[in-house]
Order: sequence, then C-alpha cells, then structure tokens
Amino acid sequence: MEKTDAGTTVGVADPYAHVERCDHLTDDGRCRFAVEHGDRDREFAAARRAEDFQCPVAGSPKSETHRVSNRSSGEQRDPREGLTGPWAWVDCEHFRCRNRDRECVRCGLEEVRIAHDDDRPLLEEHHLSYANASAAGDGDPSHEITVYLCRWCHAKVHDSWASLADDVGPDPEAIAAREERRSKEQAELGFESAAERFGGE
Repeated sequence: MEKTDAGTTVGVADPYAHVERCDHLTDDGRCRFAVEHGDRDREFAAARRAEDFQCPVAGSPKSETHRVSNRSSGEQRDPREGLTGPWAWVDCEHFRCRNRDRECVRCGLEEVRIAHDDDRPLLEEHHLSYANASAAGDGDPSHEITVYLCRWCHAKVHDSWASLADDVGPDPEAIAAREERRSKEQAELGFESAAERFGGE
C-alpha cells in the first residue's frame, strides 16, 4: 500500500486507480494547462499546440475503432473505453487530479456545510499521491491525486488498518454529526414571522 512521507498509509495500492480525469482536461479533450500555463513548460506547450492542444491521454474524440498502445507499459487499450491517447496519466508530468465530489469515497458520508459556521468540516481532503513525492528520475508517481474522506475514515486510513476499498457505512458518530448539522440547516431555512419572533415582547 502507498505511504506518505510520514510513513502512514494512504489506503490504496495504486493512486491512479481512483482517477477519473485530469483537472486540466477540457470537455472536448484538450489540455487546459498547455493553453493557460504554457509559459511554465514551453516545450510541453509547443508539443500540445502542434496537436491542436489535444490531451495525449484522452486522445482524439473522433477515434473509435483502432487500438492504441500505452507509452509506459506497451499495454493495448481500446479507445471505446474512454481514453484513446498513447499516454497513461502517469506519463504526463503536468497531470493533477483533485476530487471535487463532496462525499466520503470510503463510507459515502455527505458533507453538510452551514454558512458562517466555524465547526470542523465533516470531510477532509486526503492525498493519495503528492506532487513532490518522488525524486527526479526514480520512476515513482509525483502527481497530486486527492479524494475526500470523512474525518473518521481519514483517521482510520492513516492509522494503517483501513483501505478506501472497504465496504463500510458511516460511523455512528459521523451520522450523528451530519444529522446535527442538518437540523441546524433546517432551522435556518424555517420561516418565522415577526409576530412569532417578537410575540413575547
């Protein structure tokens, strides 16, 4: 299982198995990094510009029938599975995937946020891989990959005994905290007339 620099586990053996898409990938399969931040890596941006900024992992949206080879492993991949490019995510030095789903990927607990409330969030961002986690040239992933975990699952994963793949439901404490926030949320949304609010004065 992958580990952090502090030696605690991240809860998965392969961080890339939890990647749906790169943060820089546009809906039409282009690389937003090359378009908006090309000055950070001119060689990469020039290569993408020569291919109309097409993402080398996502490939061409027009391609449907031919099989392509994964650059790093030589593995053959069917374009109809979604990614048609010659690269895998691990091949791209500018790849980043920060999950935006506001629920725990382990137990399914949903976040409930109340405006102007300073209580600790129910969900916390959990790194499966850090952008600076590997030394240059050692072949290990060095991309930022994150998911959301509730703070109860987050603690269990870092205590080294829990996996993101565990088939579990939310802890009773987590459910109680969520329901308490939902009650506060409902109270804030409830309508109270001025007569009801100041009736005793």
